[in-house]
Amino acid sequence: MLAGHGFEVVLVLAVAATYYGAARIGLLQQLVREQVTPLWPPTGLALAALLVFGARVWPGIALGAFLVNVTLGPSVLAVLAIAAGNTLAPLGALFLLRRARFRPELDRLRDVLALIFLGALAGMLISSTIGTGALVLSGAVDAGDFWSTWSVWWTGDAMGVLVVTPFLLVLRRIRWPVRASPARWLEAAALAAGTLLVTLLATRTAHSSLLFLVSPCLIWAAFRFRLEGAAPCALAVSILAIMAAASGAGPFDDEDLFATMVTLQAFNGTTALTALLLAAVITERNRTHDELSRLCNRFALMLTQLDPGTDPYEEPPEHPPP
Repeated sequence: MLAGHGFEVVLVLAVAATYYGAARIGLLQQLVREQVTPLWPPTGLALAALLVFGARVWPGIALGAFLVNVTLGPSVLAVLAIAAGNTLAPLGALFLLRRARFRPELDRLRDVLALIFLGALAGMLISSTIGTGALVLSGAVDAGDFWSTWSVWWTGDAMGVLVVTPFLLVLRRIRWPVRASPARWLEAAALAAGTLLVTLLATRTAHSSLLFLVSPCLIWAAFRFRLEGAAPCALAVSILAIMAAASGAGPFDDEDLFATMVTLQAFNGTTALTALLLAAVITERNRTHDELSRLCNRFALMLTQLDPGTDPYEEPPEHPPP
């Protein structure tokens, strides 16, 4: 019993420490004040932890959120409110996903759609509303800037779910492919290098239309490596795009906050949706193909086990009464 409680405490503290570390990384690319970023990794991490370990780890999320905001918040009440919103948002997303019978494997199209609409878009309304309201009430943000701050907060939390949560869920179940052929390793290396180079080129060039040059890389990752390739590629592309936006490079040069956020989040959203949806569709297609192949093989085996001289479709002869 004591060992079980000790494990629970360690698990909660590990979640808190990981949440805090992810938050410090996310704050390096803040666009509004010091609390609002275009991609908030702790939200994706928190939802992934809840999906894997259950609701029992919520104190770790609350502790991590409090430790992050206590050095940033304008007042104690604002810090408590923001930490509460950061805790309630992934818990609300978990509740909605469980009601939808969500599977963390993300191997069905319905699971990806549930993560998008319930986990990201709906669940993150809680944290953005509570957090922005706390900043306005504390005087840290002007009331006239409520909606601009709210939109950045909401999209940042939503992107954290769309980009970070799938990556962590894939990372949890991935196995080192020791038996993979050299050609497979070479293809994976080419995909990683190509994705990074194309993204760097697209995000450092002034023409925003070049951003979508990364789409072929995402399609390649989804077709050849499914979610195990699509999720890491989407995360890498989003991080590089955010770094360019934070430094005002490429298509984000000389743009105001609203224009930057529209361009950035449209790109990040398209990237995540392309990768996740295509990987799920391909996984379902392959699974259906495998199931049909097994059924055909089973049926063929049943036919071969019949008497070779007997036609399985021939009606049995009628026997005259004695």
